[in-house]
Amino acid sequence: MNDSSWGAPPQAGYWGPTDQGHGHGHAHSPGHGHAQGAAPAGPAYDAHEAPQTRPMPIVPDVAEYGGNQDDDRGAARLSGSPVRNETNPEPMPDAAEPAPKPQKKSAGRDLSAAIGVGVGLGAVIVASLFVVKAVFVGVIAVAVVVGLWELTKRLDERKGIRAPLVPLALGGAAMVVAGYVRGGEGAWVAMALTALAVLVWRMTEPPENYLRDVTAGVFAAFYVPFLATFVAMMLTADDGPQRVLTFLLLTVVSDTGAYAVGWRFGRHKLAPRISPGKTREGLLGAVAFAMVVGALCLEFLIDDGAWWQGLLLGLAVAVSATLGDLGESMIKRDLGIKDMGTLLPGHGGIMDRLDSLLPTAPVVWLLLVLFVGSS
Repeated sequence: MNDSSWGAPPQAGYWGPTDQGHGHGHAHSPGHGHAQGAAPAGPAYDAHEAPQTRPMPIVPDVAEYGGNQDDDRGAARLSGSPVRNETNPEPMPDAAEPAPKPQKKSAGRDLSAAIGVGVGLGAVIVASLFVVKAVFVGVIAVAVVVGLWELTKRLDERKGIRAPLVPLALGGAAMVVAGYVRGGEGAWVAMALTALAVLVWRMTEPPENYLRDVTAGVFAAFYVPFLATFVAMMLTADDGPQRVLTFLLLTVVSDTGAYAVGWRFGRHKLAPRISPGKTREGLLGAVAFAMVVGALCLEFLIDDGAWWQGLLLGLAVAVSATLGDLGESMIKRDLGIKDMGTLLPGHGGIMDRLDSLLPTAPVVWLLLVLFVGSS
């Protein structure tokens, strides 16, 4: 889930935080000499998104206009202000410029590609989920390994943090399988062994930044594979496929509700310092959509479920999915990137799809166990 799905993008001329940490122009203060290649004076803006409507003219230094009575005129030319005629104090009007066209709201993504990829992924997930449970466990393991690869690659590229991928990938896949076979106990044991493997693997390299690298490795092991094991643990119940389907539907519907309501009605920022695209109206849309679908799922999909339990489940999913999205936004903002990868056209990377799912998995698993039991 991305920031653009929560509300309208900033208007041209707006300078605010974004998840994309590169590609922004910087406003430079004019100095002496020629102002070649300088950005226009005024509020900074993103050169990739807002067309330059008035280029900065190349002007000579103030000194070329002489001193004393011409200083003000030279300064006016440099600042772009209209020159005042000495006999007529009224400012000379600028040349007529066409009025800027109103901007249309945009989701900021290739919508057709995003829909196609989403439908394809959904078909693979549903087919594996209801045919053979073990195949779906393999799908989870593959997603975990790819997500770990994206995360560790970005950490290395942007921060020079070298979290060891090999023990993370092997331990992450083993963690998912252990959660499916042995439940929570197996997941915790695999998590501990993966953390130990990260510590030992990093010892083969120089000791500089050892603590930083292993800390990032242990964080990655918890953030991606350990949270994903709760999806595998849902699958072990008799109605496991229905539980996993409920989990996926609620998370996707929460994202869709945030997009639909935030894009159309979003006005008030939810967390502008973290993700300026998200709005409070979008959050309300996520809650409303998830609660309705949650009530339907608990009533018709989950054995012994009740509609009111679905309302509570939908509310919890909307909150956890939003927090998960904000959490990855914090990571991407710290790394200075917009997406974790480019593997999925219109979506970004695998981690950009898992951001809401990972923290939501333990929430759904726990509430379903409390509502209808673990088997």
